[in-house]
Amino acid sequence: MALLEPVNAVADRSPGFVWRLQTEEGNATSIPVLGDDRLIVNMSVWESIDLLAEFVYRSGDHLAVMRRRREWFERMKVFMALWWVPAGHHPTVAEAEERLEHLRAHGPTEFAFTFRQRFSAPDAGRAPQLDDALLGCPA
Repeated sequence: MALLEPVNAVADRSPGFVWRLQTEEGNATSIPVLGDDRLIVNMSVWESIDLLAEFVYRSGDHLAVMRRRREWFERMKVFMALWWVPAGHHPTVAEAEERLEHLRAHGPTEFAFTFRQRFSAPDAGRAPQLDDALLGCPA
């Protein structure tokens, strides 16, 4: 938990970052998710999947934490879902829960997908942005 604030600060300054879910405390760890008080949610919106991937997999600060995540979190089969949102939309935890459950039940689709199996942004004359929701279960 001590690393959450500095990593969030790096995300906030990263190219492509748009928004992240947070309370007045500056994070989302106290927001209930999936009816399980052991779970925490981390949700953000990015301009593109490539810019999000750059932060997740190439940012030294974030990558260092990700490499040690098994020290702090139990292993979960599906813990992250990606999906496209209209520009300016701030998704809710309920949306994230629906997308994650859909991904668990159906695998990657245009509705909810992963870095490994991506889907292009919808072409509806709008500027879509990528939302990601990450759930963690503290060990």
